[in-house]
Amino acid sequence: MRKKNVCTAVLAVIVGSSLLVGLSGAPKPAAAASNMVPNYEVKLLLDPSVVLGSDFKLAGSVKTAFGMPDSVTKMNVEFLDTNAKDIYNNGWSPRIRKTEGESNFELSYKKRYAITGSDINAALTQANQEGFDSGDTNYEAQVEWGYQKKTLSITRSKSGTKSGYSGMDLPSLSDSRSLLINNAPDKFNNWVSSGWGASKISSSRVYGPVLAKRSVGTWNGLRVYIEVWPIKNAAGTGTEYIVEASFKTDSEATASTKHDELITYLQGKGWFLAQDSLKTQLIMDRY
Repeated sequence: MRKKNVCTAVLAVIVGSSLLVGLSGAPKPAAAASNMVPNYEVKLLLDPSVVLGSDFKLAGSVKTAFGMPDSVTKMNVEFLDTNAKDIYNNGWSPRIRKTEGESNFELSYKKRYAITGSDINAALTQANQEGFDSGDTNYEAQVEWGYQKKTLSITRSKSGTKSGYSGMDLPSLSDSRSLLINNAPDKFNNWVSSGWGASKISSSRVYGPVLAKRSVGTWNGLRVYIEVWPIKNAAGTGTEYIVEASFKTDSEATASTKHDELITYLQGKGWFLAQDSLKTQLIMDRY
């Protein structure tokens, strides 16, 4: 009887120890990283036949309405991709921009996600599943909020320099390639396979350039930008002017309310163009 009791006691100790290890010693699964928190940029089109003068500059009435000065800021922009648009077709847009008054080139690597039925969280969750989460402090998440369409963009911005350029000059193709390859973030570079981004950039060409002009003013307490983009027309025989008004906010509620209010305001002026802004797509299609 004593031997049986001893065996029972030993078994109880073993089982108890196992339970304790199971409760306190077993590794716990790591909590999933949360989704990125986006800001919002509302982008609405203006009718170029109404808001531009014969010189293709903003009409005085538009500048007055938004308290904009006569001075503008020039921005020279180009995208790089292969002839087959391998990068763009995988949702990425590597861009080089030279802004008037700035000495360096601005390099950006933007990944876009379609937002279906205004479900912003679904797009953020998809981005999270593909490696973009709240821990990615080097990337900025933004909801680009057009007339009817919304797109989630996640962008890594960097600064680059090359000697021998001045003013609004963009770098040559070889220099553009080296800038974007040497500064490529890992997520872009290894998106499809290791070194994929650099490989595609090394065989890329320029889409563009486009020399845009930006005016800055205010409306209803918000800083408003109006940009004029001269883009090659579909036939390749002339120029189509894209005029875009935009503002940024950290609040989804503000973006929604002011989006509708700005449309109403522009409609009242006879300036509104009821289309979504697709500047990047137009550049990729026409150059």
